[in-house]
Amino acid sequence: MRVLVVEDQAGLAEGLRKGLEAEGFATDVAATGTDGLWMAREYPYDAIVLDIMLPGIDGYRVCATLRDERIWTPILMLTARDGEFDEAKALDTGADDYVTKPFSYVALVARIRALIRRVPGERPAVLKVGDLQLDPGTRVASRGQTVLNLTARETALLEFLLRRAGDVVSKTEIIDHVWDSEFDGSFNIVEVYIRHLRNKVDRPFGRAAIQTVRGAGYRLAVDGG
Repeated sequence: MRVLVVEDQAGLAEGLRKGLEAEGFATDVAATGTDGLWMAREYPYDAIVLDIMLPGIDGYRVCATLRDERIWTPILMLTARDGEFDEAKALDTGADDYVTKPFSYVALVARIRALIRRVPGERPAVLKVGDLQLDPGTRVASRGQTVLNLTARETALLEFLLRRAGDVVSKTEIIDHVWDSEFDGSFNIVEVYIRHLRNKVDRPFGRAAIQTVRGAGYRLAVDGG
């Protein structure tokens, strides 16, 4: 899953980026409202963490503009402001949730995951296809009773495939959701990680759940292979 953090305090922004990446999120950071609005328009984020007091344009205007343009990416407002008026204004401009600094990092991550689950369609807390499952909160994946030893990137890729089970997803879609905006390598990296994932979640169990759809991309079979 890919998250955009729009925060002008460099230390906090970097802490959020490192923390979210440790939780398996590909994370981009924008330091101004102007840059944040541009990035939110350009990339298909799964969630946005948006400060209110920003250089350029404030978080309220960023949020309102995105909603006016029918961009429905879940938005969590993150701000030092406290009070019912500020919370109400954030929600009225189209934000989905609101957290006041200082905040519990554990609670923040849980709220981001909850926002992603609210997107229309089935969004269970534990992702499961056949006997293959992943708990995004604990980052624990298993096939039947066997816990799988996956890297952070492999876990992120598996989460994306599980959330899109049955759909054909292109290399571009995978890069957009599993890697961050700093990635400038070859799209062949997707093939490498698909192979790694197959070697851990399919082949040792005699399965072929992760399918290649020639000329289109990849699909995780809904019957679990």
